[in-house]
Amino acid sequence: MTKRTNAEWLEQLDGEPDETAILDLRELLVRGLRYTLSSRLNTNLDAIIEDFVQESLLKILNKLDTFRGESQFTTWAQKIAVRVALTELRRRRWRDTSLDEMTTSRDGESFFEPKIMSDTRPSPENRTTRAGMIALVQTLIVDELTDRQRRAMTMVMLEGMPLEVAAEQLDTNRNALYKLIHDARVRLKKKLLDRGMTPQDVLSVFE
Repeated sequence: MTKRTNAEWLEQLDGEPDETAILDLRELLVRGLRYTLSSRLNTNLDAIIEDFVQESLLKILNKLDTFRGESQFTTWAQKIAVRVALTELRRRRWRDTSLDEMTTSRDGESFFEPKIMSDTRPSPENRTTRAGMIALVQTLIVDELTDRQRRAMTMVMLEGMPLEVAAEQLDTNRNALYKLIHDARVRLKKKLLDRGMTPQDVLSVFE
């Protein structure tokens, strides 16, 4: 595989992509997704990764103009591939409950974040603080939001449902759902601030 600078990747993938560059990028994405998903999915990896890589390549080529050079191009591309995989797995999880088993890791934890992008394990104090914040947010969701806002926040923010699936279940479109969640988040943040929470405390709930 040819080693390339960020500029060389962009030059060879922009416009009419160079076939060798495409093949090299595909190989990198396959390796990255296999590493990320190997301990998380109890299924045939090769077949499912192939679907994710094809979609990822299209997204990467379409988003070349958004690459700012703040990291290695390959790191940026692999993060896109991981997001594609997560989105598709979540979509399948909500449309096919049998995928629950496939999206459960060998240690029984739900598969919501790739291990190469996960934060370090929080301390017991942090876990307690976060649990308290989540409990408070859940209470505010029940008490302060409209029924439609509450359903949207529960589906997307708490249960991890993809926007497309949530929009379908709420009989709306993605843009309207995004606006609904945005308004709900603004209201919840205000209520948390009213209770003396710091901006950092508030943001930690939604990040």
